[in-house]
Amino acid sequence: MRIVVCMKRTASGELNPFDACAYEAALQIPDSEVILLSMGPAKTEEMLSNLTRLGAQGAYLLCDSVFAGADTLATAYVLSLAIKKLSPDLVICGRQTIDGDTAQTGPSLSVAAGLSLITNVMRIKNTEGSLVCETRDLGTQMVDYPALITVERINHLRLPSIRSKKGIVIRWTAKDIGADENRCGMKGSPTKVLASFQNEEGKRKCKFIEAAEIQDAIKQGLEKEKQRLKPMKASTMKLQKVWIVGEAPKTFAESISDDITVIHKADFTNDDGNYREFVERFVEYIKERKPEVILWGSDAWSKAVAPQVAALLQTGLCADCTALETDGEKLFMYRPAFSGNIVAKIVCITKPQMATVRTLETDSADIICALGKGAKHVVRDIQAIVQQKNDLADKDNGPRWDIAASRLAVDAEMLPYDKQIGITGKSVNPPVYIAVGISGAVHHISGMKQSGIVIAINSDKKAPIFDYSDYGIVGNIEDILEGEWL
Repeated sequence: MRIVVCMKRTASGELNPFDACAYEAALQIPDSEVILLSMGPAKTEEMLSNLTRLGAQGAYLLCDSVFAGADTLATAYVLSLAIKKLSPDLVICGRQTIDGDTAQTGPSLSVAAGLSLITNVMRIKNTEGSLVCETRDLGTQMVDYPALITVERINHLRLPSIRSKKGIVIRWTAKDIGADENRCGMKGSPTKVLASFQNEEGKRKCKFIEAAEIQDAIKQGLEKEKQRLKPMKASTMKLQKVWIVGEAPKTFAESISDDITVIHKADFTNDDGNYREFVERFVEYIKERKPEVILWGSDAWSKAVAPQVAALLQTGLCADCTALETDGEKLFMYRPAFSGNIVAKIVCITKPQMATVRTLETDSADIICALGKGAKHVVRDIQAIVQQKNDLADKDNGPRWDIAASRLAVDAEMLPYDKQIGITGKSVNPPVYIAVGISGAVHHISGMKQSGIVIAINSDKKAPIFDYSDYGIVGNIEDILEGEWL
């Protein structure tokens, strides 16, 4: 089997961690010929050369000044030309990059290169005949070759052997792959960044308390009405013909329009996992009705389908927007970037203007206890406590508890992926959120900032998590458990 793995060099000069997982997944497929493919500046060549030591037969670097500044649509276009030239059976991409956090390039590339698609792969179950994969949210899926899959952070990239040698890295320019320069780089990108700001959203005034007071803080949170997404600040001017796919983006739509149409998936397909059927039928409907704006939720299905629709329509798509506004003609979209530290203001110069918006996942828990890497020694203790709390809740109809995790905790394999909170995880808003051993990276804050009362437990009083908490307890979680305060 001939496999192409798409790689990206991050702004810090390292291999994107999701792409590292994609590479390892390819190397684990028996009797495969693995080829690396990247688009980037000349300095990317050294990274690719070093990576060939792990087992790839070679690497290709798409390097040309006309490729610079590409958004996901322009990136997918350039990659697709190289893919067609390499003619693989399978293309493997990381789910997303940690620079952009969009998760759009893979699905867009599948359309541009004419490949079957499976996203959010947790395990490749079978490669004989057809490709069968277990996904994070949509169960087991099967597609025919040639195919493209995007993988989650499901493994660890092996180290090179001492005697391994570097392979050859071949550079291709726009001319080498027959690229139309008008569809490359900034010139071919329909989304444009207008401005960027430091992300200060979600900060709270923290009151430091003793461990013995934690139950009072929890009680206070439970007595408050469960918070939902704050109403979006409505724009004075309004857009016409705004479509939303499902009900989830409705709050965002209402901030920019009074003319909203809800699109139901069932009207275009009978199978939520059948991307291509929905995409093709929906695209024809869009061309016929010509909406100004289409908004999608942040669920796995929407984030896989929206980039495919954008690729077929050759229009822009902004990912994971946290706010929208309009001047009555253009849609201005705000989204976090670079792990949430920056908020970018983006505009789409093509129609329809499209965006996925950051929506909350349904969660029945009243209290979420989220564990960071600092809680690695007490995971089982916390799990036992949560189970005891829920056993009591079953008897006296008390508050329900659940466990969550930071990205570092998931990377350390403390808890499974479906427990991750943050930009690359899920967003929640329980009445009470207890952050245990979590440093407080903006990446994590974005997924829990809509919680009611936030209680942080950390041994470092200067930990950023306290800036986003209502109550703070400085100390070790082990001592708090020993005192039975939780």
